[in-house]
Amino acid sequence: MICRGTSATKPATAEIQEIADKVKAQLEEKENKTFQEFKALEYKSQVVGGTNYFIKVHVGDDNFMHLTVFRSLPHENRPVTLSDYQTNKAKHDELTYF
Repeated sequence: MICRGTSATKPATAEIQEIADKVKAQLEEKENKTFQEFKALEYKSQVVGGTNYFIKVHVGDDNFMHLTVFRSLPHENRPVTLSDYQTNKAKHDELTYF
């Protein structure tokens, strides 16, 4: 992975699911709804003075969302934050920088 470029799309790991879970409440507040299902499927990452994660999440039925999550450098000791998200995504939609 090059600095500022995104990695290739990879299958979600337990670590990525944990990152997604940490921003679930932020997303639910923004969308004013509760997601019964919230499963990270795949992701890309980008190193920027921390790490941006672009995560495809299955939120039930045929509904998917793309999340941009920022994790600061460890010494900064800040919580992960939901930077942006896209709704109305399909399983086959490619994760892209947004």
